[in-house]
Amino acid sequence: MKKWLLMSCAGVMAFGVTSSASALEIVFGISAKPGSTQHVTAEEFTARANDLLGDKAKVTFYGSAQLGKDKDLMQKLKLGTVNLAMPSSMMSSIAGEAGLFDMPFLVKDRAHLNRIEHKIFWPMIAPAIEKKGYKVLGFWENGIRHITNNVRPINTPADLKGLKIRTPKSTWRVKMFTEWGANPTPMSFSEVFVALQTGVIDGQENPYTNIWAAKFPEVQKYLSVTGHVYTPSYLTTGTKAWAKLPADVRAILEKAARDVQGWMYATGTAQGVDLRNKLAGGGMAVNVADRAAFVEASKPIYAQFAKEVASGQKMVDMAMELAK
Repeated sequence: MKKWLLMSCAGVMAFGVTSSASALEIVFGISAKPGSTQHVTAEEFTARANDLLGDKAKVTFYGSAQLGKDKDLMQKLKLGTVNLAMPSSMMSSIAGEAGLFDMPFLVKDRAHLNRIEHKIFWPMIAPAIEKKGYKVLGFWENGIRHITNNVRPINTPADLKGLKIRTPKSTWRVKMFTEWGANPTPMSFSEVFVALQTGVIDGQENPYTNIWAAKFPEVQKYLSVTGHVYTPSYLTTGTKAWAKLPADVRAILEKAARDVQGWMYATGTAQGVDLRNKLAGGGMAVNVADRAAFVEASKPIYAQFAKEVASGQKMVDMAMELAK
């Protein structure tokens, strides 16, 4: 009996796919909460993929870090115990080239982002990620990030001095807030609400959708509209596990990943103004930060990125040219 149980478990763990009488089960886990752009996009992708897959396979979706935090999920992708995940800022810790999207105020708008995606991301950044054992299937959205805190409105970088600001586990985000005078505190998103509630940290930075979905207005006084970083999210799989899926299933998942992108951008655009109003209506004091002051204070970050990442200067130059 023990031997039979071990064999059964091994079968379930094989590249994160379980089989039933009719279909393969493809496990998809994310850390984002319901209501966030990441969560609703993941749900939409799951529905579309399952419609296309029919009885070939079934995508089973788990949100809210049910299968682990982002770091755990990235490890499980390599092990093959999870098939799909949706990392965002932490991707720059996997491949330095992805740090391009942590350069403050780099992305002008979504049209500019589209050009960066096709001219820089797929030709230059996606291959660097693949060398680390991961394959990106979809270039999606987390959103434009803003700062919240409990101490004071943030108008210029000087207002951040000494504040404990939660950041994702992103090398460049930490460097950014250090350069601006804050005390950045990397932390998993699922831990942020309690950390804010108990005063372990003073504030955090996230897109409106994450701020709203995580109920941060309950534990934060000030929302400062900085728009300092546009963060993509990446529908990601492990290269070894991906190769073990049937070719027709892989093709369908890639198609669904591409097809959902336009829907996602339209949804994100529509949510922006509405969510900002809801956050203000929820009791947060909203101010618009001095963009020029932040841009000036960010110049050293660009110089450091160009120095530390082999293709850094080339990618920055290309991205800025694509903004014209």
